[in-house]
Amino acid sequence: MTRLSRDLAGPCLAPEGSVVAIGAFDGLHRGHQALLAEVRIRAQALEAAPAVISFEPLPRAYFSPEPVPRLSSVREKLKGFAAAGMAHALLLRFNEALTAMSAEDFVRRVLVDRLAAREVWVGEDFRFGHKRTGDVAMLERMGAELGFITRVMPPVLLDGARVSATRVRALLATGEFAGATPLLGRPFVIEGRVERGNQLGRTLGFPTANIHLRGRVSPIQGIFAVRVGLGEAPCSWPGVASLGLRPTVNQVAQPLLEVCLFDFEGDLYGRRMAVEFVAKLRDERKFDGLEALTAQMHEDARRARELLGMNPRLAEAL
Repeated sequence: MTRLSRDLAGPCLAPEGSVVAIGAFDGLHRGHQALLAEVRIRAQALEAAPAVISFEPLPRAYFSPEPVPRLSSVREKLKGFAAAGMAHALLLRFNEALTAMSAEDFVRRVLVDRLAAREVWVGEDFRFGHKRTGDVAMLERMGAELGFITRVMPPVLLDGARVSATRVRALLATGEFAGATPLLGRPFVIEGRVERGNQLGRTLGFPTANIHLRGRVSPIQGIFAVRVGLGEAPCSWPGVASLGLRPTVNQVAQPLLEVCLFDFEGDLYGRRMAVEFVAKLRDERKFDGLEALTAQMHEDARRARELLGMNPRLAEAL
């Protein structure tokens, strides 16, 4: 079980000492997974606590004037930390106070006082502190003084190129889910709780489960063939999904994920749902009325069934 803390100040979280990984960890791709695995192994060898420091909002989102897509929600990131065996997750609030903190203060107050770090693991291009003045060389110098060792994780390569969140986002944006899966180490999934909508889909013959992204900017938009998992179940139920602004009817201000589960009967309101994106069918677009929209929805359902290995003729009979 991972203990979550949000504050810079407070008692030492790991009196026995810790081995610490630092990063944004958006998406927890295979590079992140390799880093956390090393931290867990080293912590076990040193009889210390495996710990991770991350930031919310993501630093790049905090500084960007435009909305920044992200691969995972806070909840999904924390689940990943737990799955990786982290005893502590220090999820720092990335705000004005933190950006004003010097790199030296970050080392003393966070790594030493808060986590009693014995080893600190970072990527080779890691920068931190006010105006990004801290780097690996500074960590090594201060570690020699304060009693911790700095370890640099080499990049994880796939097909000769570095595994990175930027690379994953670029593949997802073009609908290359099969290409993104090896980098993530799993299919791309969005999770959320089903909320009640205006039930327009039901009147058109396509009842949908609605998931609001709560300000999270998705790296994908459009119409997709999907597989869905309910609760803790694996993503196996086939369906078709729309992620966008609904330009034809009742346009929304924030992207909405609407999922139609094929041949499903039951109440989904309030349940947690995981949506695995299998293939992109098309971009979202505005239609000239409900009749044109409904015809396209039938075609989308037919193609999704076919891509998911189902009988597409069943879509014509609905």
